[in-house]
Amino acid sequence: MKTKSEAAMEKFLAGYNCAQSILYAYGPDLGLDGETALKVATGLGAGMGRRGEVCGALTGGILVLGLKYGRGGQQDRSATEDTYQKTLELLARFERRHGSCSCRVLLDGCDLQTAEGQQFFKEHDLLHKTCVGCVQSVAEDLARMVEPPGPQTNVASKFGIQI
Repeated sequence: MKTKSEAAMEKFLAGYNCAQSILYAYGPDLGLDGETALKVATGLGAGMGRRGEVCGALTGGILVLGLKYGRGGQQDRSATEDTYQKTLELLARFERRHGSCSCRVLLDGCDLQTAEGQQFFKEHDLLHKTCVGCVQSVAEDLARMVEPPGPQTNVASKFGIQI
């Protein structure tokens, strides 16, 4: 059986964006079917529609935290505070590991809204050099935050990727 980290990595390497991959891996266990997860997260990839804002792996992760801990009609306001704290924890972990939460900064200023930026992204293999590590770290952090404790593995190495 695949771990959530493995499922996220597999989806990402199959061509889905970072946010889609994270939400797809975690959504079904939290009441969101895979197809809906892919659709809901589509616009969040590449820092929200290629704008280079908050990394899509993080925004996908924040959606996962909302599904797990968020305030719905049956929860009191403390669920909002709990979700905010978990969101801040996810952001802080990511920033410590990668230096920034901004897609644009993570990609060395690459502007994914332009053909030149997209070409730069491909030529410099930023998908594997940067994005794979971002997806992996968010998936692993979520495993600690939303799943019962279990063994942790370096998922990227299973796919032959050095990060």
